[in-house]
Parts: sequence; structure tokens; C-alpha cells
Amino acid sequence: MNDTLPAADRPPAPAPAAPDGPRRVAFGLVLLAAAGCFAATMGARQSMGLFLGDLNSHTGLGLANISLAFAFGQLWWGLTQPVAGIVADRIGAGRVIAAGIVLVALGTLMIPLMRSTGGLILAIGVLAAGGAGLAGPSVLMAATARLTDPARRGLASGIVNAGGSFGQFLFAPIAQAVGSAAGWAAAVQTLGLAALLALPAAWVLRGNARHLAAGPGAAPGAAGERTGQALRRALADPSYRLLAAGFFVCGFHVAFIATHLPGVVAACGLPPAVGAWAIAVIGLANIAGSLAMGWALSWRGGRWRMKSLLAGVYLARAVAVLVFLALPKTATNLLVFSAVIGATYLSTVPPTAGLVARFFGPAHLATLFGVVMLAHQLGGFLGAYLGGRSVEWTGGYEAMWVADAVLAVAAALLHLPIREPRPAGALRPA
Repeated sequence: MNDTLPAADRPPAPAPAAPDGPRRVAFGLVLLAAAGCFAATMGARQSMGLFLGDLNSHTGLGLANISLAFAFGQLWWGLTQPVAGIVADRIGAGRVIAAGIVLVALGTLMIPLMRSTGGLILAIGVLAAGGAGLAGPSVLMAATARLTDPARRGLASGIVNAGGSFGQFLFAPIAQAVGSAAGWAAAVQTLGLAALLALPAAWVLRGNARHLAAGPGAAPGAAGERTGQALRRALADPSYRLLAAGFFVCGFHVAFIATHLPGVVAACGLPPAVGAWAIAVIGLANIAGSLAMGWALSWRGGRWRMKSLLAGVYLARAVAVLVFLALPKTATNLLVFSAVIGATYLSTVPPTAGLVARFFGPAHLATLFGVVMLAHQLGGFLGAYLGGRSVEWTGGYEAMWVADAVLAVAAALLHLPIREPRPAGALRPA
């Protein structure tokens, strides 16, 4: 027996198994995968508003019923975010992202085949929107944070967010061109097939919370904390609740504009091509806005408070909407408005995700940011649905624009009481 041998004569004990460590992936490859995936899912979803009139003519269901399908999609996209986050935190992001991409493609391909409100809710609201939720920002941002050095997470989140905007900029004119050449049904199904191009991203972003990138301040959350414990701790935090309330307003804005901007264009007597270019300009401007936000988050070690940046974004939206209401509704003015609103469109995502990570660490970021995304999509449900109802009740969109401006001011004020922790070694926040 080895136990009876002198210590010097005993064979060496086997080395203990190394604990799971961070999986090293090139920074650029992580960004390409996450941003590309977001581009495919966001581009397909945000271009659907172009076909609202065609769906109405095809089905005869009325604008309110079709808006209900889009609104349900906004809600379902939000409901899937925390569930996707929990599953990704446990079994890995790659499988969740792959399933989401396939569902986006399947649901989008089915849209032209549906003629009832229930059918449109299934295709748009359950399959396509649910798939986009599985492969959505809560999972993508968490996977990026897990594979990225903490010092570069702010910049990385801005770049990933810009990817979604690039998809919107790219897909809307393509959909309009295919629709003009081959019909709206072919355009919709082209978007569905294009979403499948994001499948390789699932392999790059695979892994879960056990494989966190090492670095200073990598995980301020409690070690070994279970998902339920982290969620209860978050919901008890007033700053987390205020952040979610502000993001509710963001969802109201984004869903209303994405769903009804082509209808606004038609109501102004402008050609449909202006609506496609307006959506594309929003996407292009949001690339600049997201990259600028990522730079602001990482500048001089996080000098700017995230809550101050968010308040500024919401105030800028309010001003943009009020100026748009006061100006003549020409194509030039509408495109300029699209550029201004686009710069603020989704630039709220990086600082919102950043605040959640700063509050609770990256270990449960997919879950906790997913809950905040649910609040975003509750607002999105109201923005998409009430936009259609507004036309039926008032004959136009003016009431919705006024509500947009009022809610934007409210969201800016909600961020002021948030208690934002300072990162270790950061300069005094501006």
C-alpha cells in the first residue's frame, strides 16, 4: 500500500482538475459574432413595419388587429428575455442563440401565409419575436461581457448595440427593393432567410457564467449566488426598479416608431420609399449613437455617470419629438428627425446593461438585464398597440407623439435618484 511507504518513495499524487476558467476568444471575433447576430435579428424585426399596409390589404383585418400582432411580439420578445437569460446562464449562450435564430427565420417565413389575427400573432408575435428574444440583447450582452476584459466592456456593448442598428440600416432598403421587384411576400421571406446568416455566432459565443473573463472587478456579485437569490436582491434595489421604469419608456418609443413610422410617412402624404429610408436612417444614426455611447462609457475609465448619460438621451428624445411636431412634414424634415431620433434610439442599451453589471456583476447579467428588457417590452407593447388605436380613435398620430415627449421627460427624471456605484480606480464622475 502506498500509505505504508515513506513519503519520499510514494508516487506523486495526480494534479487536481483545473477549475473552469475563461475561454479565450479574440476580442474582434466576439464583437463580430455578437454584433452580427444582433444585426440579423434586429434588422428583420425592425423592417416589418414596412409591410403593415400590405398585411392589411392581404388579410383585411384592420390596422388595430395587425398592430395587436406586432404589439404581442413586443411583449413576447420581452417575456423571453429573462427566461433566455436564465437558460443561457446555466447551459450556455450558444444553444440559446442558435434556437433563437432558427425561430426568427421560421416565424418570418410564415408571415405571408397567415390571414387571421391568431395566425399573425403566432408568426410575428410568438415565433419571430420569441426567437429574437432568445438571440436578443440580454443574452448577447451577457455573452460579450463574459468573453471580454472588464476594461473594454463599455466599448464592446456599444459596438454590439451598433450591430443591431446596422442590421436595420441594411435590411430596410433591401426589403423595400425586393418588395418593389417581387412583391411584399418575397421581401418578408428574404428577411427570414437572411436571419440564418447569424448561425455561426452561436458557436463563437458559446459558454455560460462559469467561464467569466478574468480581470480587476470582474465579478462584484456574491460568489456562488443562485439565480433566484440574485433576482430577489435586484428587485429589492430601488435603483434597479427605477432603471427598469426608464427602460419601459424606451420600449414605448422604439416600438411605436418601428411599427408606425411608415404609417406616419403615409399620413404626411409622402411616398413609401421615404418610410424605408427613414427606418434606414434611424439605423445608421443609431450606429453613431451606440458607438458614441460606448466611447463615453469607456472614456478615462468611466468618467461619465451612466445614469447622467441616460437622462441626457431621454431629454434629447423629448426635444426631437416636440421640434418634429412643430415643423412642416416634408421628406427632408422627416429624414432629419429620423437621424436625430436614431442617434438616441438604442443608445440606451449599453449604459442600462452597464448599470445592471455594475450593480450586481456579470455572473447573472443575462437574467437581470433580461428582466429590465421585459420592462422595455411592456412599454413596447403599448407603443405598438396604441399607435394603431390612436389612428382609429383620433384619425392621426399626434396624441402618440405628445405622449412620447411627456414620457421621455419622465424617464429622464426617473434616472436622477439612481445610486450608481463608482468603478474601482475611476476618476471622479462628470
